[in-house]
Amino acid sequence: MGYGVLTADQAGGFNYIGSGTIQTSKDLEPGKRLSIIRRDLDQLISEYVPDVLAIEALFFFKNAKTVISVAQARGVILETAACRELPVFEYTPMQVKLNLTGFGRADKQLVQVMIAELLCLPNIIKPDDASDALALAVCHARSASCKGEKPLSSAS
Repeated sequence: MGYGVLTADQAGGFNYIGSGTIQTSKDLEPGKRLSIIRRDLDQLISEYVPDVLAIEALFFFKNAKTVISVAQARGVILETAACRELPVFEYTPMQVKLNLTGFGRADKQLVQVMIAELLCLPNIIKPDDASDALALAVCHARSASCKGEKPLSSAS
């Protein structure tokens, strides 16, 4: 699971704070993997003290096994945010791509390049999950400022 943290200013600019991934071993039982995600996410929330979380909306997967594990991880994210009283905003991959590139079917590399440019980074963010999380954060920050909502301080 990727995470990305940024601040957004009133002028529409962004400041990169951090990014990375929460990883679990495929050898662990599902409950233990979900417990690690919750623990690590809770630590990240304590460290960065975000105002909101932006997450990817669940979309159709061809592989039923994949959709179940993704849904379980999302449930842990939503529960952790609720325990911390953090509002959660969801965006589909198409919404994120459209927001960042103007094209809802943009490829991952174009989105990564846009994130690097918007955050004034010398290189694209790796791994892909971390870059995707930053794309969600930027998408929310832009959407919130357009709607007159409180700008994003941080996202996962």
